[in-house]
Amino acid sequence: MPTPEEITRHHDSDPSENPWVNGPPAPEAVVIAPYNPEWPHRYQALATAIRAALGDIALDVAHVGSTSVEGLAAKDVIDIDLTVADPREEDLYVRPLGRLGYVLTIREPSWYEHRCLKLSEPRVNLHVFGPDCPETIRHRMFRDWLRSHPEDRALYEDAKRAAVPGGGTTMDYNRRKEKAVREIYDRMFRAAGLL
Repeated sequence: MPTPEEITRHHDSDPSENPWVNGPPAPEAVVIAPYNPEWPHRYQALATAIRAALGDIALDVAHVGSTSVEGLAAKDVIDIDLTVADPREEDLYVRPLGRLGYVLTIREPSWYEHRCLKLSEPRVNLHVFGPDCPETIRHRMFRDWLRSHPEDRALYEDAKRAAVPGGGTTMDYNRRKEKAVREIYDRMFRAAGLL
């Protein structure tokens, strides 16, 4: 189990590392959609297919990100955390997921061996991490905090909407909302007794 210090540390990947498996994606406009009650159902169907494709290789599958928070506006992209024994063993999961249409797009050894596979229809970011990864703990804590704290859910939605007009890449959008995200994380970690 990760320590409180590992969970609360804001970790960035190595800036000298090129994470793009097939080159960076073309910039696209970030569009924030109103909450869609179909998102949890879409996740359930996706999770069922992932588990069927991977069997025991999938140690855990979880709906994370904004589409997992009822009432929160979000990009129409389902974020899923997939836990496997060792993300470096790509042969065990990339090919089976490829048969479902997922494409390995990101490989970040410096960031908990993170891998990201994308599905274009419906749009999915499938994040692959190993067991007891601090990042998956953070993702679930943030999701659960927003589900139970409407004032921070509203703050986060406002930050997302304010971040859109700057244009650029999704990473640019993420940087513009980072201050609000870290403010919420700080409150959440203090409430959990981790800081």
